[in-house]
Amino acid sequence: MQTVVVGMSGGVDSSVAALLLKRQGYRVIGLFMRNWEERDENGVCTAEDDFEDVKRVCDRLDIPYYAVNFAREYEARVFSRFLEEYRAGRTPNPDVLCNREIKFGPFKEYAEKLGADFIATGHYCGVSHEGGVHRLLKAKDAGKDQTYFLNQLTQDQLSNVLFPLAGLEKGEVRAIARSERLPTASKRDSTGVCFIGERNFRTFLQGYLPAQPGEIRTLDGTLVGEHIGLMYYTIGQRRGLDLGGRKGEDGRWFVVKKDVPSNTLYVSHGDESPLYSESCTVSGMNFIPAPFDEAECYAKFRYRQEEQRVRVKRRGEDGLTIQFEEPQRAVTSGQYAVLYDERQCLGGGVID
Repeated sequence: MQTVVVGMSGGVDSSVAALLLKRQGYRVIGLFMRNWEERDENGVCTAEDDFEDVKRVCDRLDIPYYAVNFAREYEARVFSRFLEEYRAGRTPNPDVLCNREIKFGPFKEYAEKLGADFIATGHYCGVSHEGGVHRLLKAKDAGKDQTYFLNQLTQDQLSNVLFPLAGLEKGEVRAIARSERLPTASKRDSTGVCFIGERNFRTFLQGYLPAQPGEIRTLDGTLVGEHIGLMYYTIGQRRGLDLGGRKGEDGRWFVVKKDVPSNTLYVSHGDESPLYSESCTVSGMNFIPAPFDEAECYAKFRYRQEEQRVRVKRRGEDGLTIQFEEPQRAVTSGQYAVLYDERQCLGGGVID
């Protein structure tokens, strides 16, 4: 009997993943990761509650479970990069780094020490292992597809991975959980960055990066207000600017640019044309099945965006130039551009 170690988060998705693998005849072990140890503003460590849910699910499924602490690795490999990106005025995506640096790194190594032939998670995506090539496939539930967050995985990281939820809709997953009376069947999905949770983002970030207020100007240089710190704003943002409307004009203010050296936030009113671009450059490109120099394919520049037709061309060792078929709104530095064909994720890189 082959052994699979399942990354158990305390949520319904990983709970059902473990259930399905046990039904398929695997010897299943649950493994819970502690990546963040700080308590929230109410003095609550949500990881403790999540681990209690993992225990209850594993007891229900009659499978062994363990917990492992990767807080040190997470701080060094993920959180430090998160802060560096914000200092540079960019908008990072720590969930992508967590998958590459923790869930399919130290987690995988630890699982193999437990005797794992495979590791598995509750991600909504699929994988194929054919002819020695490992491909990351889109999920059946397009609205929940999480390949965007896995775009940095390598061939080695995908080599012994299973994704049991590939062919299921979210509603089906909850129905399975209810039918088996799993304790997490009705548990609400977690939202936001894992180490921030439900806390106020600005309050959290200010504890690590003291805010530096500065000027808000229009693209022609007109001073229109003061911002509370560049790190709290992202390209295209409309809310929270605290700028009044212009007399006799319709439309809203929105962020179009951040100038870190001068600590200036640039905004526009009504006219969204400054937000649109026809191309972008990408660095740190990870090709999942195989590298290519030039191709026509699809891309996403943020999670939940519909795929956009693009032409890509290799630029240096790990860079790409991506030309858009249609102009794209608010393509943001620090986020990931992720490439696709009709059925699979081809990889991705950081937008410069």
